[in-house]
Amino acid sequence: MSDIPHKRDELGRILVQVQDDLTELKKRLGRIAVCEQGQTLDIQALDAAISRTEDGIKTRAEEYLKTVNKQVLTLPIIEDLEKKTKKIARWQPPLETIPDMCPQKYLTAGASPGEKHKAAFTMRLLYNPAHPKNRELMHQAYGIQLPDLQKKTGTTVGTQKVITGPTLGSLAVVPTGFQGSNLYPPPPLCEEDMRAGIASLVEKGLPPSAADLCLVRTPVKPKVTYLHQREGGSPNRLGVCERVGKRQKDVSQSKDVMQAPRISHPERPPTRTIVTPPPSAASDSKLLQGPARLTPLNSQCAPALPPPPVSKHCFNIVGGQIDPCAADFCTFKEHYCLCWGPLVEVLWQLERLMREYAVPHAQVCGERLVALVQSGELDWGSGDMEQLLLTLENKKEVWELVQQPGQCYKGEGGRQAAAVRIQACWRRHQARTAYLEKQRRKWAAGTIAISWLLHAQVRRVRKSLQVTRLHHLENYRSRAEYLEANWSRLSTCRRTIIHVPSLGYSEQQRRSLRGFDILQNTQMGRLCDVRDENVEVIYVCPVQLGKDILHYYTQLLGLQGAVETGEPTALPPSCTKRFTILTPEAYQFFPSHKMCVSTLLKYSPHTLHRIKKLIQGKQAYLVSGVPHIDDLAVADELGVPILGPEPAVAQLYGTKSGIRRIFTSAGVSVPPGHSDIYTLQQLHECLAQLMTDHLQVQCWLFKMDGEVHSRGIAYCDVSHLSFRPWALQEYHRCGPQLWRMAWAQEPVLLKFLEAVPALLASCAKPFNTSCYPTWTCFVEHFLKQGGVIEACPPSDSVTCLTVDLLVEPGGEVHMLSCGDQLHGPSGLQVAGYTVPQTSVCSDTLYSICMCVGHACQQRRILGYLSLDLVTFLEPNSLEQQVWAVDLDIGYSNQLAMTQLMLLMTGGTLSFCTGRLEVPPPVRAKKPTGRQKVPKTASVTTRFAVMSSQLLHTNLSMVRYSVFFQMCKAQGIGFDIKERQGSVFALHDSVERSSLSMVTISPDLQGALLTFARNLSVIHQEISAPNMQGETNFKDLIKNIEEVVGVTVQNSVKEHKEEEKSDAVVNDQFGLSNFNWQVQDANYHILRTGAFPFVKYHCTKAPPQNLDFENTFFGALKVINLGIPCLAYGLGSWMVVRVTETVQTSAGPVTVYFAYKEVEGAQY
Repeated sequence: MSDIPHKRDELGRILVQVQDDLTELKKRLGRIAVCEQGQTLDIQALDAAISRTEDGIKTRAEEYLKTVNKQVLTLPIIEDLEKKTKKIARWQPPLETIPDMCPQKYLTAGASPGEKHKAAFTMRLLYNPAHPKNRELMHQAYGIQLPDLQKKTGTTVGTQKVITGPTLGSLAVVPTGFQGSNLYPPPPLCEEDMRAGIASLVEKGLPPSAADLCLVRTPVKPKVTYLHQREGGSPNRLGVCERVGKRQKDVSQSKDVMQAPRISHPERPPTRTIVTPPPSAASDSKLLQGPARLTPLNSQCAPALPPPPVSKHCFNIVGGQIDPCAADFCTFKEHYCLCWGPLVEVLWQLERLMREYAVPHAQVCGERLVALVQSGELDWGSGDMEQLLLTLENKKEVWELVQQPGQCYKGEGGRQAAAVRIQACWRRHQARTAYLEKQRRKWAAGTIAISWLLHAQVRRVRKSLQVTRLHHLENYRSRAEYLEANWSRLSTCRRTIIHVPSLGYSEQQRRSLRGFDILQNTQMGRLCDVRDENVEVIYVCPVQLGKDILHYYTQLLGLQGAVETGEPTALPPSCTKRFTILTPEAYQFFPSHKMCVSTLLKYSPHTLHRIKKLIQGKQAYLVSGVPHIDDLAVADELGVPILGPEPAVAQLYGTKSGIRRIFTSAGVSVPPGHSDIYTLQQLHECLAQLMTDHLQVQCWLFKMDGEVHSRGIAYCDVSHLSFRPWALQEYHRCGPQLWRMAWAQEPVLLKFLEAVPALLASCAKPFNTSCYPTWTCFVEHFLKQGGVIEACPPSDSVTCLTVDLLVEPGGEVHMLSCGDQLHGPSGLQVAGYTVPQTSVCSDTLYSICMCVGHACQQRRILGYLSLDLVTFLEPNSLEQQVWAVDLDIGYSNQLAMTQLMLLMTGGTLSFCTGRLEVPPPVRAKKPTGRQKVPKTASVTTRFAVMSSQLLHTNLSMVRYSVFFQMCKAQGIGFDIKERQGSVFALHDSVERSSLSMVTISPDLQGALLTFARNLSVIHQEISAPNMQGETNFKDLIKNIEEVVGVTVQNSVKEHKEEEKSDAVVNDQFGLSNFNWQVQDANYHILRTGAFPFVKYHCTKAPPQNLDFENTFFGALKVINLGIPCLAYGLGSWMVVRVTETVQTSAGPVTVYFAYKEVEGAQY
């Protein structure tokens, strides 16, 4: 309200300027000269003067409208104004030009309910001409003096219906050109004019021009409203907001009625306002203050209106302009003259919209336009264009035109808007590019910082780990020195062995192995170390065992006393209290990580603390499986030494190439081959050279350095090469001696080198296709890890055997177990063992094992080792060959099962004789005094068949208690008195799909048959015809049948050879000196019997007649009665030190020497 006097000053200034313009026009018209000759009037000068005056008036009118329309529309209130001080403007126009009106008092949204009710009541009175106070309120509010009709007659007039709207009749009307002018006085009012209503008065031009009599409902609601300035226009019209404040004033396009206010509001308040000119300062009305506008608050307050006309009052907008003289527009304007104020703004918006989008023609529906304005839903913000287009009759065509790309730049100010748009887009692009560049640099800086922090953290952690591991290694070495110095005492005193059956494979290998946790628990036979009374066992189990398995092993270990005495009812020994099974708690937190037992134990502080308590004050050492770096951490935490090598040393020599280097340094026979192959060219060249050097080899093996068992092995058969017969002919033509020369091999070598790539691509195949399905996949990993090429034994009958060794810290080497292997379907996968081995002479085997053991001891490879050998008969000479092919560093499954076998039999393995010796069975009845005690042997022999990898998925459906009852019903058990039968080792309590079994029998054939029968019975009991399950029982039974067939053939052959040896005639009987032809050489033989030997003295010499010498030596022995020969033989018994076994067609023959033969000696 504080800005109203200022607006009044502006109004006066504008009116004065208008008068000055008119005065100037009069002066210019007076100065117009008439041409003397032609007597013509200067019409152009007159037209220019009139145009300048008209433009000035229009400009002043627009400024006036801008000034007055900035007022906020509020509801009128009734207020006593006598108590308020009014500020009089410094200048006022003549009062006769402006009707006398009361000052406005805006009713804000925060007015009291009483004021709102009073204002509504006042408005209802204004709309009712028949009300007694209507005349007084009309005079106070609008300055209209209506005649007093009630004073003319005192009779009661009947109630008549008040009709509002234009009622012309015979009433006088002010001419259109002089309406609102003081020059033409308004006609007098009569009773009919009052009854006709406000509309009739407006048509006659009676109300002053300053009075705005719009009968329209404003969208003002009685609630608190905050007025804010609008900062932008509609986003639907590109560039509109930029052009709102810069719109040019086109005065020539508006005529008459279009002189209504067209106001550009850069900042429009969110609430639509309808404003009126400010009231005159001279008005002293005390009844009402506020806008002089008849605006009802609700529909009940509005007067009765006539029914809507049929016409829609449509008019046209052509070229963005409304023709004010058009009949349709004039009709629309006359019909809605009472609410013309709000419509002016909407019409101007429609014109501007049509000009901006260059719409050539638009037809506006007047009714929809008025309805939109009266509804109060018109939003000058984002959705005004859509709302305005809804008022058009041809809105579909206009909408399609407006939606065309670039249409907004074809209208008024389009070039400028396009330029502004392009500049804005370009600036936005530059700003966006700069922002993104800044963000990228910021992100890069953050990434670099985070990476550096992580790198620094990783470096600190790595350095800390290196220091920790170096500390563990130093402690391991110091404890290893203590163990080496005190091993002789420690191995015989009371001690505690901590068994950690860890498989320290690489992470990739651990994840690829199925059932890795159960695979680590297949060495439950380690518990049988309690056979020694001085040993206590702590077994760290990788899986949680149930009470049934713990009870089973307690009962099983308790049978030691019954086995020793031969009485099943004997009391269990103390060994049941000398073993403890612990499970690391970390297995619950890493169920799917497939960690080795050492790693699980490292992250199990409670288990480590319990082990510390168990070994406190006792001598103890740790026995691991496959060495792992975490073994050092566990041993350091427990403070005990490790019976095993350093993990780094084990990793170096645990590869196939490292093993081959150990065998070469030990001087044992190895297959022909090459090691440390890392490139494809090297692979081809080495294979071609090996094929040239060893033409008799028909199959070659490729072994990866980092793989275990048969996973990383492939083979290639070269026997079908087309030029191989030609190569053999070249070999026989040159001979063995010349074939070693490079010039002799060159043609064949080039031929092989050319054929090797195609040969490998077509014939090389992996053994285990589940890990490496194709040769391409295999050779890719082979070259990454490195590997060796080895020859496959050139024989159809090949036997593989495994020997377990213990390299003590003191340097001694012991054989702990030896057995022949039983293979699976692949031929290389070990499925079981037969103990003891029967394929290699015990002395030869012992010699090979000692050589390998000492070679490992020199490289600080201590602890338990598992040596794999192959034996076969060489095809040409029929001599037995023994090759060392593999070496596993760690505790083996065969050794664990051997410990169980020794516990159940109470026997020992004699590696000198190659037999399993057990005490004789105990007889139930004792002989009487008259009966003679039968002579029994001090020991008996047993054979065992064992396997720790029996798999059958149907076992999981049977409880262990039911399983043992089933075995008992089928006669599967162990006889303690006879020390023969079957024993099982259980692995886990959850899956129960695998187990171990060992069968013991007096002969090998019986043990094999018992093992096969047990597998067949178990398979039949737990399998249905439609549910066979996954198992390896059938493959193992098939292999056992083949082995049994071979053993039967060997026994028949041995029986025949014994009969043949009894029938052989000694062709050298009675000969003492004779010639003996061996191939191309001749020997002079001195032969004599020297009990228990037959002594031969051989001298290489040309053939001679030795009959006289033979007769002389024979006569001499007869004269001496053979006494010197007997003495010579007994003396030789004390001198003999070296033996050598020669394999002959009649069997092995042992040759004894007084001293070892020096190979390559001259004599």
